[in-house]
Amino acid sequence: MASTDKADAPPAVVEDKTTVSKQKIDPYNVAGEVDESGNVKAIDYDRLIQDFGVQPLTEEHLQRFEKVTGKKAHRLMRRKLFFSHRDFDKILDAYEKHGTFMLYTGRGPSSGSMHLGHTVPFLFTKELQEMFDVPLVIMLTDDEKYLYTRNKNEGVQKKGSAVEDFLKYAHENIKDIIAMGFDPKKTFIYTDYEYLGGHFYWNISEFESLVTFNQASGAFGFGNSTNIGLIAYMAKQCVAAFPSSYPELFGYKDYRAPDFALSAARRYKALASIPTLIPCAIDQEPYFRVLRDRCERMTDAHPKTALILSKFLTALQGPGGKMSASDPNSAIFMSDTPNQIKKKINSHAFSGGRETLEEHKRLGGNPDVDVAYTYLSYFLEDDEELADLNKKYRSGELLTGEMKARCIAEVQKFVSAFQERRAQVTHEVMRSYMSPRKLEFGGNPSPTNPATSTSAKPEGEASGGDDKAASGGKDGRGTKGERKAAKLAAKKEEQAAKKEEKLAQRPRTESEEAS
Repeated sequence: MASTDKADAPPAVVEDKTTVSKQKIDPYNVAGEVDESGNVKAIDYDRLIQDFGVQPLTEEHLQRFEKVTGKKAHRLMRRKLFFSHRDFDKILDAYEKHGTFMLYTGRGPSSGSMHLGHTVPFLFTKELQEMFDVPLVIMLTDDEKYLYTRNKNEGVQKKGSAVEDFLKYAHENIKDIIAMGFDPKKTFIYTDYEYLGGHFYWNISEFESLVTFNQASGAFGFGNSTNIGLIAYMAKQCVAAFPSSYPELFGYKDYRAPDFALSAARRYKALASIPTLIPCAIDQEPYFRVLRDRCERMTDAHPKTALILSKFLTALQGPGGKMSASDPNSAIFMSDTPNQIKKKINSHAFSGGRETLEEHKRLGGNPDVDVAYTYLSYFLEDDEELADLNKKYRSGELLTGEMKARCIAEVQKFVSAFQERRAQVTHEVMRSYMSPRKLEFGGNPSPTNPATSTSAKPEGEASGGDDKAASGGKDGRGTKGERKAAKLAAKKEEQAAKKEEKLAQRPRTESEEAS
């Protein structure tokens, strides 16, 4: 998936203070509006809802979520930090009725360590995986990051930006992601450079045929000077959301080297019926808008992918941008020491306090723009404490230094716990998550209309994927192709049995008797 750090630039760099610009949010740019005085405004998320045509996440959605899962909504939902969606209600319907869906998200590796902002989608995705007990796929888009960086550098390959560098970044980022605590039994992680092929590539090729150059240019702003790899990349990220791109995760064979199983040289229609939910930052939404328009045009129609979209964790410098891996003073990295975290927040975190202590105590501060308070809203679990901090800051009772101290303590705790887990992630542990294998997940233990299991599978296949995931058709008899394959397999088994019976009844030679 495209990175939450696409632009690789500080969040609010405007050299000409007289330049007026509108906010720009897409997979490769995140910047707030700049007014006539050169001031960078906070990102207008209500405007993004209108511009992107997504829906706001409402209290009704949270109530429905808690009813379906039987659990309290995660703090990132409660505080509307995941604030908008596409068809989130339909995913809840599918889980309640049929029992399961697939989670998909990703990361574009641009450095050897993720920063605090990168952890937000993974923190939330982990909670969703635990609450719903569903399979998860995480894509590391090392190839896209290489293509974008080279395109940005006008075709020049600079030091630290070769293919091998981005693959190395991907491996380090995968270890970071694993340290978030994902369940290895139901999580598959891969890099594009290492995994693409098989049924995945079949979907890529078909999807590429459905998107024109004009459509790609319109969605992402590509021009005649954009390299062709970046233009074509969209198809990879889009079909990565299809369960049919990963047959092995559901107990089916993939058509890959070295065996090229003959039974795998066809599509598995049952996998195309599994819905997918994508938790990600809203700058990635254009990819999946293109995807949703083409889901039903695939050879095996897929349901439209659902999205739940987050805001950006603001840069230390304040509203108008997000943390950037290329600006160390804009971000807190997951490899930072406690002292580095303390220094960055004290030195660089934008304050919502007043200019003087007297004014602050008299007029109060503004937590809406205060970076320390913003970070606490993401990482502090206690709703009551967060509300109390907000109230005391507005009244002037709580000072800026005290707000920063509380933020420092919470961020240090989060990063230190992460680093302890990260130290346990060896190369072998990383590769275990990256090994294609049948995932183990339960889904909804009591669906109202459970999908029937696939009783018939192609010759040589393992016993069926997840019973709730791979539906065998409405009547439980399997699809037409599956029934035909099963009939052929039964016929071959019958012929083999008759052959063995004839061999057993024929007269034995002297050499056979001796043996």
